Amino acid sequence: MNQEKLMKRRMIRAIVLLIITFIALLVFIGLYVDETRRVQETYRKQYKTSLNGVVESMTSYLDNDGDHDLRYARILSDMSSANSFAFLIDSLSDDQKKTINELHACIMKYPEQMSERFEETRTAINDIIADTDKGYEEAAAVVDSVDKQGN
Repeated sequence: MNQEKLMKRRMIRAIVLLIITFIALLVFIGLYVDETRRVQETYRKQYKTSLNGVVESMTSYLDNDGDHDLRYARILSDMSSANSFAFLIDSLSDDQKKTINELHACIMKYPEQMSERFEETRTAINDIIADTDKGYEEAAAVVDSVDKQGN
């Protein structure tokens, strides 16, 4: 009889411990999901901030404000930052990430050709910032228009 009561107590204690552990696991999962969402939101903000920097520098470049080499270096720097953040954002498709990467590569490798295409590039980036899919299509069109064999 005593043995039976002892076993019941241990079983109840084990069940209570299991329930507490399960609740703690659910809380941990909830906190993890919430933190992941916050981090993704921060990446998206930084991505758009970098793209805004690209647009501002392109506008300054096109308006002939100051040193073109400095303006182009700023464009490249902001585009590099946007490219890095693009690969951290889960909501972007692989094609969108590839387009941003190719646009960054073209700006880096073909400065003469890309400086001639800044109007179209700026329009595409503004559409990307506005969360329209056509922005990525426009950026891909700019990338496709670059002569990769040239300078």
